[in-house]
Amino acid sequence: MIQLLQNAVAKRARLLTPETNAVRLLDGGGDGLPGLILETYAGRWLVSTTGGQLAPQVREWLRDQGVSCYWKRLDQHQKESPSHLAGPEVSEPFLILENGVASEISFQSGYSQGIFLDQRDNRAEVRRLMAPGLRLLNTFAYTGAFSVAAASAGAETTTLDLSQPYLDWAKRNFTHNKLDPAAHHFCKGDTFHWLRRFAKQGRSFDGIVLDPPTFSRDEKGKVFRVEENFGELAALAADLLTPGGWLLCSTNCRNLGLNEFQKQLRGTTPRPMSARHSPMPEDFTDEPYLKSVWLKS
Repeated sequence: MIQLLQNAVAKRARLLTPETNAVRLLDGGGDGLPGLILETYAGRWLVSTTGGQLAPQVREWLRDQGVSCYWKRLDQHQKESPSHLAGPEVSEPFLILENGVASEISFQSGYSQGIFLDQRDNRAEVRRLMAPGLRLLNTFAYTGAFSVAAASAGAETTTLDLSQPYLDWAKRNFTHNKLDPAAHHFCKGDTFHWLRRFAKQGRSFDGIVLDPPTFSRDEKGKVFRVEENFGELAALAADLLTPGGWLLCSTNCRNLGLNEFQKQLRGTTPRPMSARHSPMPEDFTDEPYLKSVWLKS
């Protein structure tokens, strides 16, 4: 077991650069250790487990590494913050770098630490596609990482989320990258509501990111399920695209296969759109649960 841990970490060493210091160091079954995940965030480690247990030899190995390490239990019904496991405690938010873009991370923020590493390549692609004069709409934005990536390329961004604390976090991420939040737009509320509102306002965007939670309920109690409702979401978003614009449709729903996801998206948009699927980053070697389909008009 320890050899598998060491092999996984060594294999990913080349991914850690002065521009990127947050990667997945071990990915469960993809590295021969099902139920065990290890990530580094600027030298601070986060180990995640299913089953609520951490093997004693893994715990001892982690303590021997001399780094700050926190433990997150993935199967708890209550989404708690990770607990301190080894090394110096990390009691304050800190910054990581991903392709030169800074993001604020917190091990005290609850179940999610501020960024989803599995979207790293998609964020890099958004940054490549954006440019001064172009406009990005980032829905279900969480802490705004896609928005910051686009703004770093000079684009004007609109960041949309139900949570004001996450929108405030997104604004801090702009500031961390010397980007003025006041030059961009931040909208609090339900994505379906805002998509319809933007359509009435005649607003349009050159790129739109759709990365919703697998299940959610809006303020009026209406339920959204990725397996049933993503097509409707994509259709509303496509109405707002400029000619030649694109949609990034992404989901981590494990009950929805790629073929089924693409079938749901096909034919839901008001105009013919080409489609391509992007794979997960190379440090994610286990089941490819993240489905990312780019639609272009």
